[in-house]
Parts: sequence; C-alpha cells; structure tokens
Amino acid sequence: MKWKEWLENWSMTSLKIKAPFLEADWQPKDPDRDAAWELYVELLTRITTQPLPKEHGDEATALESVHNLFGLSREVIKRHGRLCIEFTKIAIVILNQKIRPFTAKWHKLLLANAFDDEMLREQFREELSELQDILKIYSKMLADMAGVEDLTELEG
Repeated sequence: MKWKEWLENWSMTSLKIKAPFLEADWQPKDPDRDAAWELYVELLTRITTQPLPKEHGDEATALESVHNLFGLSREVIKRHGRLCIEFTKIAIVILNQKIRPFTAKWHKLLLANAFDDEMLREQFREELSELQDILKIYSKMLADMAGVEDLTELEG
C-alpha cells in the first residue's frame, strides 16, 4: 500500500504532503507500531478525543491537554528512535498542520484573557470539537498502524 492510499482510506487527503512521499510504500515496522500504540493511548484518554460538555471542564486545561501532544509525540519519537519513521511522518504532519494552528491561535487568546468572555469560550469549544473530529480519525489511524482494535468510539 502507498501512503496516498492509506491517507485516502482515512479521508485525510487534506494534509499537505509532497507528492513523492505519497507514492512511497506505507510499511510500518515494530517501532512504528509501538510508537503508534503509545500515542494512541494518550489520545484516547485526553480531551483530544473525548467530549467537553458545556457544563464541565475548563477551556484553559483543555488547551493545555491538546498542547501536551507536542511533548508527548516528541518523547515517543525519541524513545523509539529512527526506526519509527512511518509513525514520525504522520505525527509531524498532524502536529504541524492540524494541532499547531489551533494551539497557536488559542494560546495567544488565552494570554489576552479570552476565556473570560463567554462567546470566546463557546468559540473555543466549537473549534475544539472540530479538532477532535480530526484527532479521532488520527487515533483510528494510529490503532491501524499499531495493529490493535480501535476503541475510539467505544463510549457513546
């Protein structure tokens, strides 16, 4: 299977990836599977894939949890080393193209006390929900890479 086919399977063709990369074979190895499993567990147990009802939670804490994916991903990549290159490729793209724009925007607004404003809190939750939809697909992709049963939609 080619990377392009794997991404199409997950409806992630909106990712901006150079054409030669997309034609490369998608062949995760054990270090990729191990790395995918580690981050998959983190995604499943964070606000990144779990609902944040209006009456619960705190926007700043939710933002911090999403932002922590950067450090967690770096640690997983470093721990598994150069042999988890397939995992690293998708992790870097998701971090830089999907998560970073969200965290950059909301960190700046957080510093300006945006979460004191009810309308901005609602906007944050709407945008978080949109990001969660993407991260649920990402968690399913990681389950596939890890070779495990996907539990993303376990609760409902």
